[in-house]
Amino acid sequence: MRSDVGSTSKSVVIHFSLTPRVSGGSTPSQARRGSGAEVRDLAEGGAGTRPPAARGCQSRPPWAGRGGASACAWPRRAARRHPGQLGAAPAAAGRAAGRGAMELEPELLLQEARENVEAAQSYRRELDQRLQGLREARRQIKESASQTRDVLKQHFNDLKGTLGKLLDERLVTLLQEVDTIEQETIKPLDDCQKLIEHGVNTAEDLVQEGEIAILGGVGEQKEKLWSFTKKALHIQLDSLPEVPLLVDVPCLSAQLDDSILNIVKDHIFKHGTVASRPPVQIEELIEKPGGIIVRWCKVDDDFTAQDYRLQFRKCTSNHFEDVYVGSETEFIVLHIDPNVDYQFRVCARGDGRQEWSPWSVPQIGHSTLVPHEWTAGFEGYSLSSRRNIALRNDSESSGVLYSSAPTYFCGQTLTFRVETVGQPDRRDSIGVCAERQNGCDSLQRDQAVCISTNGAVFVNGKEMTNQLPAVTSGSTVTFDIEAVTLGSTNNNEGGNFKLRVTISSNNREVVFDWLLDQSCGSLYFGCSFFYPGWKVLVF
Repeated sequence: MRSDVGSTSKSVVIHFSLTPRVSGGSTPSQARRGSGAEVRDLAEGGAGTRPPAARGCQSRPPWAGRGGASACAWPRRAARRHPGQLGAAPAAAGRAAGRGAMELEPELLLQEARENVEAAQSYRRELDQRLQGLREARRQIKESASQTRDVLKQHFNDLKGTLGKLLDERLVTLLQEVDTIEQETIKPLDDCQKLIEHGVNTAEDLVQEGEIAILGGVGEQKEKLWSFTKKALHIQLDSLPEVPLLVDVPCLSAQLDDSILNIVKDHIFKHGTVASRPPVQIEELIEKPGGIIVRWCKVDDDFTAQDYRLQFRKCTSNHFEDVYVGSETEFIVLHIDPNVDYQFRVCARGDGRQEWSPWSVPQIGHSTLVPHEWTAGFEGYSLSSRRNIALRNDSESSGVLYSSAPTYFCGQTLTFRVETVGQPDRRDSIGVCAERQNGCDSLQRDQAVCISTNGAVFVNGKEMTNQLPAVTSGSTVTFDIEAVTLGSTNNNEGGNFKLRVTISSNNREVVFDWLLDQSCGSLYFGCSFFYPGWKVLVF
């Protein structure tokens, strides 16, 4: 199930670079257009910073040279060099030579030497990092090549076994057809043969009996001759069975189309491809309480993606499982245990194709944020096993269901997703508060901000003029809060701590200042519904 996460999310961002890092934390440019080259950083996001908007990955690897350049033609970064660094500017070197080594004070020479040593050490560390990047790249090529060989061998062995089995089954079927035709057409011939053989035997017996009667003479054998004549008349010696002509009986043959060999040959020669890199790569992982937002991008300009398929697994597991299939390029994976490493990979299916592309390079990420949980045991609400989903049940008890702890911090994005809806009521509420107040029927009170199911927004119990769309099934409501003022404020509105709150829902948002009596390092969240059927997921 996908969560629409806006670009205003303020979660901590975990960035992954598909290339070795260069000096200053930059990544080598993965795309060069025309004659220019560009070095781009993925912005480092932390708690309290907004994650950068999704950027398009480029397909060209950093080690691919251009125009006959070296295979290790990294883009070089122009840097301002201190005269004391290794490789100082020629002007500085010239001035030093002009003064002469003897003119420099020993302290300056010592300082110069120290700076050169530090520069050389930094340079060596940078080179070591690049060597490590090369080793990782080499290992990835070697391991992926070995895995690809194993996959190809296994696939074609399976294919040969399957084809052999299918050919054997077809041969058995054809042989059975031959047997059936043979048996069905031989049976009438067998019956005819039996009839003829019976006639032959009868004729032979008649011949022997007639010869004996003839040899006895007319006087002595008159009775035998009479009996033989009657028997011969009864046998109907002029009646013969019909024997089919050869053209009327089957003549079996095998009809084999040799063109199938050419067809199979063409399919086999075109079967399978070896891709040097997948058409999509994971671009960004953003940690959330109890989840990780995964963003990916297409890196092959010639590839038209119809659907994407995202899988994940714990790093200790050997089995990936599907978590999303669809056309979006972003998905939040929930049910993530904190401080546990997970692997993510994505593939794509081309437009009009059935097969999936090769998998992207797996990326590892984890969330350090404590999962948001509702308070267990509160009458009127049923919770999921992870306590991140609350369902308003049929109990007549009412009140606000709060979070189990103040786990929301300013600078993060708090998201509520309404899975199912019940009958709305103007007193319904979804929001955050500075403290839990038992006995309240709604968050439409002091020290709280919330949105009602009809879209009304309340700040410290007062309804705002601006409203958001009514909450419906599948709606996502997000809260982004930033500290604006610490200390006393110069106004008559009361409160000495100001927070700027942005509430977004159904592609609309309201922004306002929330005044509190005292500073709050963390906030509770809560919800209240007066009728059953409402189900809310928080992350």
